[in-house]
Amino acid sequence: MKAIVNGKIIDAKSVIEGSTLYFDEKIRAVSPEEPGEECEVIDAEGAYVSAGFVDIHIHGSGGADVMDGSREALETISHTVLQTGTTSFVATTMTMARPDIVRALESVRRYGADVGGAKIAGVHLEGPFLNPLRSGAQDRTLIQRPSLDWIEPWLDLIRVITIAPEMEGARELIETISREYPHILLSIGHSDADYEQTMESFSRGISHATHLFNAMPPCHHRAPGIVGAVLESAVTAEVIADLIHLHPSILHTVQSLKKDRIILITDAMRAGCMKNGRYELGGQGVTVREGRAELDDGVLAGSVLRLNEAVRNYTLHTEATLAEAVWAASSLPAERLGLPTGSLKVGYDADIVIFDASVEMKSVYVDGILRWNRS
Repeated sequence: MKAIVNGKIIDAKSVIEGSTLYFDEKIRAVSPEEPGEECEVIDAEGAYVSAGFVDIHIHGSGGADVMDGSREALETISHTVLQTGTTSFVATTMTMARPDIVRALESVRRYGADVGGAKIAGVHLEGPFLNPLRSGAQDRTLIQRPSLDWIEPWLDLIRVITIAPEMEGARELIETISREYPHILLSIGHSDADYEQTMESFSRGISHATHLFNAMPPCHHRAPGIVGAVLESAVTAEVIADLIHLHPSILHTVQSLKKDRIILITDAMRAGCMKNGRYELGGQGVTVREGRAELDDGVLAGSVLRLNEAVRNYTLHTEATLAEAVWAASSLPAERLGLPTGSLKVGYDADIVIFDASVEMKSVYVDGILRWNRS
């Protein structure tokens, strides 16, 4: 048994002081009792202790991308994101040719359970069922008609599907997935749907929104669109809190309106945790400069945001407390995916992070094993 002492424990949107976190491969207790001699004592030295972060939308990091379709790429991403506090992530695909997407899916199926860093909690299929008018950094020439046919062998692996519900065939796919595969989170994104179409899609099974405000129509006072529908509904919504994809004032407004329905994501591409320079995303060239990733035509190409930075930005530019920001990066995404992590509840996976007041990681545990430590 291990015991973390002298930490400010964050869980369930609260900060607990004067208690000890006990764990082995699972969370065993948060208790004021002093650890016995049989425990391996870990001194947090006044730092914060919380469940590890869960990134449900990340394409790559450390120079690797999920679409590379290899064991090496998944291992690289898995180990790189530990330094950001991420202990679980959903490997996110891009709109590319069908064989490329299948290769990425096959690699997650073959190697995903064996990575040695952050755990892979399935696949986020972001494309190819999008609207070419809102393709963003996705290759619009490779967008496909929504269909269950070719993704059916992978439905046990897929945890999130981003879809434009206004496209032909989307309604049937949404209804089938929501009825027969409830473990899959259906998300509206890369869509040109209006307010009425969006609200109808919510009634049919969509319950999430992919990177709110981005790759969708702007909210207008006479045409509220997807944004307006999301803000007045109980669906959850991703935000990329890098202060590039969303202006700080918009981040503040969204948090005040959605509060406990916001999920912090990175949408990071292979340049995550890397230096400025030239990279690739979905077969397209990307330039990264001063925290901004762009295609050659100036379109934002994902991000280089780190999830711990998202937590910090969320606390600095909204009314969310640190505990609430941690919840938006851990408990809520895990809950939406049905994962036994993201919380310090007894019996949950011992995925734990220790970090300082700037949300810089000191130590990261996955299934109770120390996987990363700041030296």
